Amino acid sequence: MAHTATATHSECATAGKIATLKTVLTADPVRYPHMTTQELRGSFLIDGLYEPGALLLAYIDLERTIAGMVAPLEDAIPLPAFPQLRADHFTDRRELGALNIGGPGVIRVGELAYEVNNLDVLYIGRSNPEVRFESESINAPAIFYLLSYPAHAAYPTTLIRSSDSQPSELGSAATCNRRTIHKYIHAGGAQSCQLVMGVTHLHEGSAWNTMPPHTHMRRSEVYFYFDLGESARVFHLMGPPDETRHLIMNDRDVVISPGWSIHAGVGTQAYKFCWGMGGENQDYADMDPAPIECLR
Repeated sequence: MAHTATATHSECATAGKIATLKTVLTADPVRYPHMTTQELRGSFLIDGLYEPGALLLAYIDLERTIAGMVAPLEDAIPLPAFPQLRADHFTDRRELGALNIGGPGVIRVGELAYEVNNLDVLYIGRSNPEVRFESESINAPAIFYLLSYPAHAAYPTTLIRSSDSQPSELGSAATCNRRTIHKYIHAGGAQSCQLVMGVTHLHEGSAWNTMPPHTHMRRSEVYFYFDLGESARVFHLMGPPDETRHLIMNDRDVVISPGWSIHAGVGTQAYKFCWGMGGENQDYADMDPAPIECLR
């Protein structure tokens, strides 16, 4: 991981596989306006999370979020309890969402095995001590994006197929932001303590995601951009509406969005992104609009 705004970094041996958890400390809105590009990237952007045969995670101080990727090949990769968690198992006090962006995979939760195909999501509730990730074929391996938050109660582990997610159409071709939003883990879908998770698909010819943008102080948000071409990029807008900056992001990069920051982006081609939130509530519509004419 190239940008290391870290306080600690630990590595676990999981049957010979690499498993790491680094700590990312984000900046506040007072320091934010004075930061260089590299400082902004180090504080809000997490890259280098994809490594075949490895599990790479980041522990983010906002909401005590954990985000990362696991890419199993021949062997299963277990989810370890890192020292930073001060727990016997990863999910002792946490819930987890796993989105597959690769080939067919299997996630084993205890004695149960869940077949998780491309764009399916598995919600794993608190108090599941054994979690393992597998690919069905090394020729088309699974790639799981993981997002986790602390949980005060245990909800059932639930598999949400892409075909069963709740889609809604937003935007238009005229405004270059025609997109389909798929909700997986939310108040009206798979139940969780605080994790909210879904995927937005940009239609061909559209490039903008959330525009006009918004903020929501009751939750922080994490964006995971994927299905970008090798030479394609997303220009992610962030910051208070009257003091915006941008981060240029590659395929499979993660960006952290505090409650005081807008989160919107435009790509050099159509793309997908997984949005996830944790915080005070699970109300998807709880947001404070930032009209375009107010942006600076």
